[in-house]
Amino acid sequence: MRTLLYAIGPMLFDSLGIIVFAVLLALDAGIVPATVAGTVVAVAVVGYELARGRAVAALQWISLASVLFTAAATLFTGDPRFVMAKPTIVYLIVGTVMLRKGWLSRYIPPAQMAIVGDVMDRFGMIWSALMFASAALNLIVALFFTAWWPLFIGVFPLASKFGLFAVHIAVVHHVTQARLRRGAAVAE
Repeated sequence: MRTLLYAIGPMLFDSLGIIVFAVLLALDAGIVPATVAGTVVAVAVVGYELARGRAVAALQWISLASVLFTAAATLFTGDPRFVMAKPTIVYLIVGTVMLRKGWLSRYIPPAQMAIVGDVMDRFGMIWSALMFASAALNLIVALFFTAWWPLFIGVFPLASKFGLFAVHIAVVHHVTQARLRRGAAVAE
């Protein structure tokens, strides 16, 4: 449970801009207010990290850059599909970044990394695959089922991430306990 709480904060914080955008769009706030609010929140997330003197995670920089680009394109053209396609671009970039070994170390206490670092690296690849699948699904829904996109973006990304997150945490916990028991048995 402690691992779950350790990881959920950064996960929600990193996604806050798109969450605000999707919620406002689903509430029929309009594309301009939703775009502006999502952009302001994404900028605020990065600004908050910088103000605290903390390193800004790569995913936060990627999210901010894509929010700024797609927000400008949406506001300039009035076409919401730019913002709707933004998650596809982000998912492709993030999926590629997630192919890097060790990126999950931010989400687990350092002491536990020594025990299950290999499992975390395998899950890094699984997370990457989820991002690539999410990119494809988002593009399909944004282009061909535009009216359904607010519901899709409000449900699928968070549900799929929290679902995989729950499986990830359960597997890591199980493997950690098994390895600790095995280590204790060998020590006796």
